[in-house]
Amino acid sequence: MPLPRPDIARLKDLAAGIGLDLDAGRAAEFLQVMEGSFQAYDLVERLDDSPPAPAFARKVTAVKPIHPLNAWYATCESAPAPDGPLAGRSVALKDNIMMAGVPMANGSTILDGFVPLRDATVVTRLLAAGARIAGKAVCENFCMSGGSFTSATGPVLNPHDPSRSAGGSSSGCAALVASGEVDMAVGGDQGGSIRIPSSHCGIVGMKPTWGLVPYTGIMPIEATLDHAGPMTRSLADNALMLGVIAGPDGLDPRQTGAPARDYRRAFERGPEGMRVGLLAEGFSVPFMQPEVAETVRSAALRLAGAGVELVEISIPEHHIADKVWAPIGLEGLTRQMMQGYGMGFNWRGLYAPELMEAMAGWHDRVEELPVTLQISLLTGLWTLGQTGGRSYAKAQNLSLKMRAAYDRALAGLDALLMPTVPYVAPPIPGPDTDLGDFMQRALGVNVSTSQFDVTGHPALTVPVGKADGLPVGAMLAGPWYGELALYRLAQGLMIETPVSRGA
Repeated sequence: MPLPRPDIARLKDLAAGIGLDLDAGRAAEFLQVMEGSFQAYDLVERLDDSPPAPAFARKVTAVKPIHPLNAWYATCESAPAPDGPLAGRSVALKDNIMMAGVPMANGSTILDGFVPLRDATVVTRLLAAGARIAGKAVCENFCMSGGSFTSATGPVLNPHDPSRSAGGSSSGCAALVASGEVDMAVGGDQGGSIRIPSSHCGIVGMKPTWGLVPYTGIMPIEATLDHAGPMTRSLADNALMLGVIAGPDGLDPRQTGAPARDYRRAFERGPEGMRVGLLAEGFSVPFMQPEVAETVRSAALRLAGAGVELVEISIPEHHIADKVWAPIGLEGLTRQMMQGYGMGFNWRGLYAPELMEAMAGWHDRVEELPVTLQISLLTGLWTLGQTGGRSYAKAQNLSLKMRAAYDRALAGLDALLMPTVPYVAPPIPGPDTDLGDFMQRALGVNVSTSQFDVTGHPALTVPVGKADGLPVGAMLAGPWYGELALYRLAQGLMIETPVSRGA
């Protein structure tokens, strides 16, 4: 249908909103000139942009099913390729990943009922590799929490202790993988959202180098922070899955052209002869639980016993890079995710017009946004108004310096080692939790993870033991495209943390 045209009165009001004073005659002249552009819009609206039918069949079996861990948003049956490297594996998708015909809510009521028309690149690659996609795992509301208690469908429970957080924002992914309900999941990570839930649930979580895995068809928060990656119980499965989903797709401007590798080669030999830096600042972040630090240091001794040289190292910028995240994340999400209607503007690649249309009415439903996003949005709007984007631009420039600081420290090292999260999975907050404590539990957990979203370095968390009966994760961070070395090192570090079936 034709684009609605403004009349003179509405154009004058529109002009006044940007500080332009038009009288009726001038407004009429403007409208006459604008008509040519409006006709171009009419043509674009008439042209067909329908995506092709998916190559692999799927059928929705349930939406918001009752589940003991509250971990599924939608389940489905899929018909993947009959063979391939992932044949026989079952996969859950974080519910910000588009799968044509399968509902996606991104943890919110605002998108509840939205059905994508297209598959994300990772979905196409998984199905082509023989993986059976079992559905969409609950994620935190607009992915804005490192806990597992903000989703519109209710808290996701930790399979090791259902009174505890599963971590976020890829909360359902971690719970489903850790409980054995699926073999693998694809999570998303802007501040730690793969690694935090993986650590809390005792599984393997890889945040790859920025851009290695295409983000096409995944709802962003901020393009320079967006990462997608594998979450698995097995280290070998994690490497296998990364090899399937990584590599350029020609549609995502985040990508630099780096190809996928056969990451299974990491297991051809042990970690002997490698060098790892124990990052002092990673053991001294706020709220560090002594038992967690001790468990990770004990794991490091296992590496030493496997022939890895350990060196103590300091990177003062580690306590700065997580603060640099704030202007990038807060102002970036304001512009891209919210004012950009779930996609943003000014990038060349494959858009999802149906998602932008579904997001267009959020201004009228702000009360439905999670408090984490309400506060983040207000902060981003205020700071943009005060600095005109200067802080965002400066933070992006500083991110280059932060990356260089880690690169200098990694020269001559294969990886850095530190606790993934400073404490084990905390209790899920009750309804009487005050706002400050709620926000700390939701957004204060990424004190050692957000740095590597800012710098783009790959970071892998693996379970290395327990404290207070709950899983402890250790994080290895390496040079850009150093994933293979991280997998090799993780062989000497990881201890499986099976879920008690009586929990």
